[in-house]
Amino acid sequence: MSAFTSDQVALITGASLGIGAATALEFARQGARVAVHYRSSRTQAEEVAAEIRKLGGEAELFQADVSKADQARALGPAVLERFGRIDVLVNNAGSLIERRPFLEIDDEFWREVIDVNVSSVLWVSQPVVAHMKERGSGAIVNLGSIAGHNGGGIGAMPYAMTKAAVTCVTKGMAKELISQGIRVNAVNPGVILTPFHERFSKPEQMRAMVSMIPQGRAGRADEIAPAIAFLASEAASHIVGESIEVNGGMLMD
Repeated sequence: MSAFTSDQVALITGASLGIGAATALEFARQGARVAVHYRSSRTQAEEVAAEIRKLGGEAELFQADVSKADQARALGPAVLERFGRIDVLVNNAGSLIERRPFLEIDDEFWREVIDVNVSSVLWVSQPVVAHMKERGSGAIVNLGSIAGHNGGGIGAMPYAMTKAAVTCVTKGMAKELISQGIRVNAVNPGVILTPFHERFSKPEQMRAMVSMIPQGRAGRADEIAPAIAFLASEAASHIVGESIEVNGGMLMD
């Protein structure tokens, strides 16, 4: 049985690769129409949309750099213009940008990491929340990280700081918005085999991280996506302000 009806719409940010792509496909399998957001990876986003259509689902592409306030705030209205509604928002877009030693962190880099990982949640969510408030229902799932608990790996402190902030933002949003019928939760992935780690983690770093996972392996994007879809579904109707840790036992919170 599908978790979503065929008229419901899920907006997934950063849906061209990794966890975002797996999440877009999961929502399509669960019956929703999907707004596939991307920043620069259009070819990969088109492949995700094509896969959704092969499944018999409906998907449209939406481009925006969510680290820029004007583009992020225009994303929800663009989806609403096309689909007429947004039932689920998954704030997945984010980046480590690069690993940078503590003494080399300058103001510009600090702000860049904050904007892509935290400010984007505010900017994308506000117009969507206004729409959900009018409808009296909606679900938002923010993507945190195990890094928000442990400070991240070497050179990743700014990223880890933003993911800790996402947990706080999630709880604050949840407290305020539940009275308006909008549930807000988060999923915190552990070490997941995605292009993220291919880009930012050297093989020896990956081996070190995987060695700390009791399950003995890194996770897959398709093991994160179902947790996100669950939190957005009616099966999680009484779960509010929660953060689900998906990390193979690396952190048991």
